[in-house]
Amino acid sequence: MSGIFKFKQFNVDQSDCAMKINTDGVLLGALAAIDQPKNILDIGTGTGVIALMLAQRYTEAKIDAVEIDETAAETAGKNFNNSIFADRLSIYPIGFEQFFEQNPGEKYDFIVSNPPFFINSLKSPEAKKELAKHTDEDFFKKLIKTVAAHLNPEGVCWLIIPSTIADFVFYLAAENDLCLQKRINIKSFEDSTPHRVIACFGFEKVSTEINKLVIYEDDKIYTLQYRELLKDFLIIF
Repeated sequence: MSGIFKFKQFNVDQSDCAMKINTDGVLLGALAAIDQPKNILDIGTGTGVIALMLAQRYTEAKIDAVEIDETAAETAGKNFNNSIFADRLSIYPIGFEQFFEQNPGEKYDFIVSNPPFFINSLKSPEAKKELAKHTDEDFFKKLIKTVAAHLNPEGVCWLIIPSTIADFVFYLAAENDLCLQKRINIKSFEDSTPHRVIACFGFEKVSTEINKLVIYEDDKIYTLQYRELLKDFLIIF
């Protein structure tokens, strides 16, 4: 049972998946927000952890999750079916482009993604990790264009990305009439350089709200900010 990651309201079996639950996913699942969404799309759901966290937070929302890796999609489907949120979660074992080819008129209030990266970086030796965590500029161009086409007028899209490619993604968003509404810089320690950015985009033109989240106050000691954020999900808090 070592492949089971236990949360307070659900469990995630990740034993057959190359990409395990990590800080990026749980941070996005806890920080991404919108008022009372009716429908949510999780692009690249992996084991389904972000979709499950959003199902816990938004008790009236219907959540669709797409995942191109067949093994991960099968695992996510099992995790959904084994949860108390099963009736509101659906898995689609295809890429987001194919999903919208099959559902061209579908629009969402809330789109989230912990997308593959890194642009132009060295490739991972494990094929599944390469599929899950490496991509190129074309991927992000397609992702942002697709998000803009399938986001409701008052909707928002939240992404978590490496800080090194944040400006590129912001540029793509602006090209597709999406405004950077919120930016959260994620740092390991207070004096660290941010290594991730969680960004919120929408069509409403507003001044960008900039915040930060620090994970550790000392070695292996989480900050109060981090513990408060995840206390409803992680059994260690």
